[in-house]
Parts: sequence; structure tokens; C-alpha cells
Amino acid sequence: MEDKSVLVTGGSGFIGGHIVETLSADNDVAVLDTAAGDHPNGVTAIHGDIRDEATVDAAVEGVDVVFHEAALVSVAESVERPTESHAINATGTLNVLEAARTHDARVVIASSAAVYGDPEETPVDEGQRLEPTSPYGLDKVASDHYARLYEDLYGLDTVALRYFNVYGPGQTGGDYAGVITVFLQQARNGEPITVHGDGTQTRDFVHIDDVVRANLLAAETDAVGRAYNVGTGESVTIRELAELIRDAVGSDSEIVHTDPRPGDIQHSCADIGRARSALGYEPTVDLEAGLRTLVDGR
Repeated sequence: MEDKSVLVTGGSGFIGGHIVETLSADNDVAVLDTAAGDHPNGVTAIHGDIRDEATVDAAVEGVDVVFHEAALVSVAESVERPTESHAINATGTLNVLEAARTHDARVVIASSAAVYGDPEETPVDEGQRLEPTSPYGLDKVASDHYARLYEDLYGLDTVALRYFNVYGPGQTGGDYAGVITVFLQQARNGEPITVHGDGTQTRDFVHIDDVVRANLLAAETDAVGRAYNVGTGESVTIRELAELIRDAVGSDSEIVHTDPRPGDIQHSCADIGRARSALGYEPTVDLEAGLRTLVDGR
């Protein structure tokens, strides 16, 4: 992707920041975020909130592609503050789509595997029923549907990417793949590695490099107006993940179990067949190799 005018909402965050870094050399990139970020030279930083319609409209004017990554990403926080979660995740997305409709910009939206809730079978494909178990997941269902509705009603080029558990360099601790960062810190410090619940819950961990690649494919595909899973098609239990990280670090940390998180799901694994066939997406970083890069600091 070259010579485009690009806006990345949430571009100071983990995924958005990697998109900005990848695109900044060959494109005119701007970031809309409430937080300051350490952006590459030439990137325009716009301090603003996606809940403010006027701010979003001004940021989208003249843009070719919007990568919409801004969100309240914590399931636990969405359970505690569902109104705020909806305002940021659902209404904020609607503001982005409306501005894009006004200014004729393609939108690639960060959706989530949380839209599926706790599926009966895995791997889960995009046609499976959407039954989220948290306000965050429900907000992402709304965003996901709005994206496709705007393509149907207004002819706006939209793509929704349903991220599974994204991890990689620069990530902070928190929900979902942030658990890798937490486990790494605990293992390095010789502290107990804390696993929520019994550790049998499974997740599909996808490296940030593959997620960025999926975004670039979505920005140029003709297969718009659809949602695509972005994962690896493979899963690991959280207990196994803790053991892998402990071994990779060479730590003797004890693995201990704490209370389950509210709104958490048991099993998650992506069927990536649609993304493979329509986008040409293919994951390239397996979990053990990805963990090794984090342990080695590469």
C-alpha cells in the first residue's frame, strides 16, 4: 500500500501503532487518539475522541482509508462500565462510518472474536451465530453489523476484521493476548504465574505482524462489505501457554489459579478459510516462534 492518505484511530495503541509504523514510510498517515504516542517522523497526531462527531469528521476529511482501531478493549471494564463501553465502541464506530460516508473513505474496522461469545464448536467461522457474553462483545457486534450495513445502504467500502487474540512487541498487560505480557513479566520476576479459572480455556493467539498484514489486505480488497476472522486456526489452553512461557524464560515460577474473569469464554479458535480465499490472508508466525521473539526482545 503506497501513496495513500490514511487515518488510524487509536493509532497510539498496540495494534494501531503497528499499523502506523508499517504504513508511515510510504503513505501520508494521521493518528486520532486521546493518548499521545511515539510516532514515526511525518505522522500527524490529532488529539481527539471518537465520541466527538465534529472531531472525527474533521480527521476523516481528505482521507482514502481509515483503520478504525480505537476502542475500550477490556471485557472486564465493559462489564463494569457498559454505557461507556457502548459509547466508545459502538457509537464511536458509527461516528467513523458516518464521517467516512461524508468524505468517501474506505473503513477497515477492528471487530473481535468476542462477537461469537462462547461457541459450541471450534474452529468458529463467520457464519456462526453471534452470542456475545459481555458488553464489549455486544458493542463489537453492533460495529460489525454497522460496517456491513453502510456498504449495503450507502455503497461505502467497509471490511470488518474479527481479531482473535493478538500479541506481539509493545503490548501491555490486560485482557485477551495481554495475558502473554503478564505471564512473561511474572516468569521473568520469578513470581507466581496467575491463571484465571482452571486454565482449560483455549485461545487462538495471532501475532501482530499477521494482524497488520490482514489490515493491509483489507484496505485493498474488492471483497468489501464482509467480516473476516483474523487468527491462526490453532489454539492452546491458557495453562499450556503459561507452561510454554515459563519454559521459554527458563523460570521456576509456580503456576497458580485465581477466580475466573466475568464475561470470559471457554473456547476460541478461528476458522480462517474466508480470509484465506477472499483476502489472501495467511498467518506466518506460529506461537512458539512468536513467544521466542518476545523472550529474546526482538
